[in-house]
Amino acid sequence: MSAQAQRQPHGRSVRCPGGYRAYVPDPLPPRLAWSDALAAALSRADLAVGRLAGEGRRLPNPHLLIRPFVRREAVLSSRIEGTQATLGELLAAEAGAVVERSPEDLREVANYVVALEFGVARLAALPLSLRLVRELHEKLMRGVRGDAATPGEFRRSQNWIGPAGCTRADASFVPPPPDRLVDCLGAWEKFLHDDALPPLVHAALAHSQFEAIHPFLDGNGRVGRLLITLLLVERRVLPSPLLYLSAYFEATRPEYYARLSGVTARGEWEEWLAYFLRGVAGQAEDALGRIQRIDALVAGWRERLAQGPSRLPERALDLFVENPFWTVNKLAGRLGVAFTTAQRAVGRLETAGMVALAGEARRNRVYCARALLDILEEPPRLGVTERARPGRKRP
Repeated sequence: MSAQAQRQPHGRSVRCPGGYRAYVPDPLPPRLAWSDALAAALSRADLAVGRLAGEGRRLPNPHLLIRPFVRREAVLSSRIEGTQATLGELLAAEAGAVVERSPEDLREVANYVVALEFGVARLAALPLSLRLVRELHEKLMRGVRGDAATPGEFRRSQNWIGPAGCTRADASFVPPPPDRLVDCLGAWEKFLHDDALPPLVHAALAHSQFEAIHPFLDGNGRVGRLLITLLLVERRVLPSPLLYLSAYFEATRPEYYARLSGVTARGEWEEWLAYFLRGVAGQAEDALGRIQRIDALVAGWRERLAQGPSRLPERALDLFVENPFWTVNKLAGRLGVAFTTAQRAVGRLETAGMVALAGEARRNRVYCARALLDILEEPPRLGVTERARPGRKRP
């Protein structure tokens, strides 16, 4: 009998009061069949992440790039859940510009930023744990459409996944019932502290299991994607949060859901790992390319600004790397100078073609470093093997 034929679902189906059936996953880790192809995928992913980590350590001010990368991830992760806000809209709104996007969409994306930044800072005092997961969920869901879904609390009722209007009986996937949730989460938390596996494999397994447990009434997908980044930061795989997979998951959404379903329905861990590691390698290379292009662009600009009598335009340029949108008022506040002094610095950048007015507002005008924004807003670069393939959708 082949290994494929011997496969079993990673867990079991249990009958619940009301007649529906729910899925209860087995504890991690599963038994993995390592093939040469899977080992090669892990090696490629490790190498790509290592290059990205090296670039992150080389940058003189990596924190300047972390901010726009975090916001790009927030936009793309929220887009998977149906939010339509763009990166430019989020950054412009943070700068004080008036954008046409609904405040609800912007708030959802902004909450993701808050949750991710909170999580990275929190790791200094608290390891990844159920407590931290609840704290992340509270930050993510507070004051948005999921506010009614008990932010920061694990669910006490049954949830399910499927087309709009479906019931538990005809849902495509029903996570563990509430009376099994504590045990499932306890086993998952125990696995979080298990360092026997390579970090990328560990992150892949933890993410898949979290999505299968679906411990919240809403926001599970976003919390699950947050956890990937936090796991890699906690394990010191990356010196700072520069690698994100939401762009890959969004661009390959049918396969993403199909691979998650393959694990729960048929125990297809190797296929899920191959897909996940392919995404890690691709997105590490994508992030590395963006960072290098931004670094080269800004270095060229600095050389031109260095010829002037004041260092203030260079300091202002640093802030445009942090966010391509700024008003003179906000720049003056951050730089600790008078409005007219900040205005002269922005005027120097504008004359050099580095920034330009965004919009036609006469008061509180917003300036944008369009070349930087264009690099951040480019679609993710996916290789031939990373194209989305048809699969069974699991929303």
